[in-house]
Amino acid sequence: MSGKPQFDEAAVIDAALIVFWRQGYAAASISDLTEATGLSRSSIYQRFGDKDGLFREALAAYTRRVLARMNGAEAPSARGAVEAILRGFVPEQPMSRPAGCLIARSCVEKGELSAEGQEGALQAAADQRQIFTALLRQAIAAGELSRDADVEALAWYYLGVLQAVLNFPNAGADSSALHHMIDVAMMAWPRR
Repeated sequence: MSGKPQFDEAAVIDAALIVFWRQGYAAASISDLTEATGLSRSSIYQRFGDKDGLFREALAAYTRRVLARMNGAEAPSARGAVEAILRGFVPEQPMSRPAGCLIARSCVEKGELSAEGQEGALQAAADQRQIFTALLRQAIAAGELSRDADVEALAWYYLGVLQAVLNFPNAGADSSALHHMIDVAMMAWPRR
């Protein structure tokens, strides 16, 4: 034996990610995780330390994917990039992934998380907000926004719209309603 894990670590993290995304940290049991990943309890504890260790790796993988999607939004302007991010997260029908957002769900469940888990959830949300902040600063530099635009408030606003896009399907919003909501949200972009 080489001492290396005898399983596909990325596939295990992906399977655990889906469990945490669907159920949340608190409701996800070790039994749920062993069933989803195909690992024994001892393998989970040996490789990840505990449920929290597996959660932190799953959240980190999810966050990397979300940030890559956000950073990959292409548009000829910063305003266009903000809109492209929002539209890029409107779920396809039927949905091929769990509804909602693991980052937002983790922030809501912050009290159930370890200090390291809380830090990871808050940092993930801050990283999302930072993408909007950078685009807004780029808009100021390009003359799309006035220099006195409230970048912090707008970054929080567009992060909130993104979270609505991700979470409102749980409340019955279809893609048409979400696209219309984005149309309205983009009207909040301050005129120069």
